[in-house]
Amino acid sequence: MKLVFATHNLNKLAEVKKIIPNHIELLSLEDIGCTEAIEEYGKTIEENAMIKAAYVYNTYNVNCFADDTGLEVEALENAPGVYSARYAGPQKDTNANMDKVLEELKPHENRSARFKTIIALYTHEGKNLFEGIVDGIITNDKRGDKGFGYDPIFQPDGYSKTFAELTSKEKNNISHRGKAMKKLTDYLK
Repeated sequence: MKLVFATHNLNKLAEVKKIIPNHIELLSLEDIGCTEAIEEYGKTIEENAMIKAAYVYNTYNVNCFADDTGLEVEALENAPGVYSARYAGPQKDTNANMDKVLEELKPHENRSARFKTIIALYTHEGKNLFEGIVDGIITNDKRGDKGFGYDPIFQPDGYSKTFAELTSKEKNNISHRGKAMKKLTDYLK
């Protein structure tokens, strides 16, 4: 089966390629000639995933999936949430986003957080949503040089390392995206 992953994020693409089973031929947006940026104007993570998948499916008539992920920090009323990529501004600067979260958490003792991924699958047979959640805490500082996004400040429950300190295999086994991808691949079997 050929399936397009509707993302221009090369880090996400590389991560998903390590998770997806061999019987699925994973194509990128570039593989189908989609170079335009797909605007994320949804008010929820679910809406953004559906917007991206629907755009690719309707424009290119290909089976595809898209994901959207948000970091939800309890003490910040689940911010940054749907605005995770652009939390510190439209430039989508990863370090600025992490710095803003760390700064806003300084007066709080509660550092509970979770990553939430929603995958929207659009195929000729219909539409489906798959969710993956991992709970953890926000560390006091950045640790590790693997992963991307908020990985250096997110420590999953039951671990003493951040996502950025784990190997990609360790992270994929427990991560929000890994859990959502498992549900997707189980569905596609």
